[in-house]
Amino acid sequence: MSERLWLVVPAAGRGRRMRAAVPKQYLSLAGRTVLACTLARLHAAFPAARLCLCLDPDDAHFDPAEVPFADWRRVPGGSERADSVANALAAIAGEAQEGDPILVHDVARPCVRVDDLRRLVATVAADPVGGLLAVPVADTMKRDDGAGRVSGTEPRDGLWHALTPQGFAFGLLRRALHDAAERGVSVTDEASAVEALGLSPCLVAGRRDNLKITHPEDLALAEAILAAQGMHDHHADRNDSA
Repeated sequence: MSERLWLVVPAAGRGRRMRAAVPKQYLSLAGRTVLACTLARLHAAFPAARLCLCLDPDDAHFDPAEVPFADWRRVPGGSERADSVANALAAIAGEAQEGDPILVHDVARPCVRVDDLRRLVATVAADPVGGLLAVPVADTMKRDDGAGRVSGTEPRDGLWHALTPQGFAFGLLRRALHDAAERGVSVTDEASAVEALGLSPCLVAGRRDNLKITHPEDLALAEAILAAQGMHDHHADRNDSA
């Protein structure tokens, strides 16, 4: 796999579940927008990476000053996440090599750890399929009956929560998304498109504080996580220099 890393950040969502006046990527988090926090975390891990930012063509909230990457481009987002990612891959098709690693990361995951990001890239570079950050399911899983009652308890052995980033070679990911669209296969993330080709992505165990901001209460939780991570990093820096 090539060393040239591309980052794709779908950020075209309207964030209706947040019930806010602006899309969730522009809500305030630790003195910045969610988008700015997420891009800053990616940049801390991969300052030389190339970024494709997928935005709604009618987005009136975006401020280019929030992008810390030197090499980046704006790509029109699609109606679904997979459409946005496919648009990004089409936009770089003239430059990207088949083996270039592509990392796709949710704009609403600003708490992802730099060391998790780097571990994932190392795995993607070495694995013939690619992989994704994930965490084993810790809670008891209930299936409902469609009417608000439990119909059964699902065994959680071997179950994982899929997180992002998810990383694959450019050629493989483009083929997977194209094939899924052609066959009408519903894909909820990049890994599911690759799985539909009959391949098995690698699960890279990540941290549970890689929260996805989806509901209003998640914003305060993300702020608390970022503050705790900052305290931890501060103490680690002090110990390193001691």
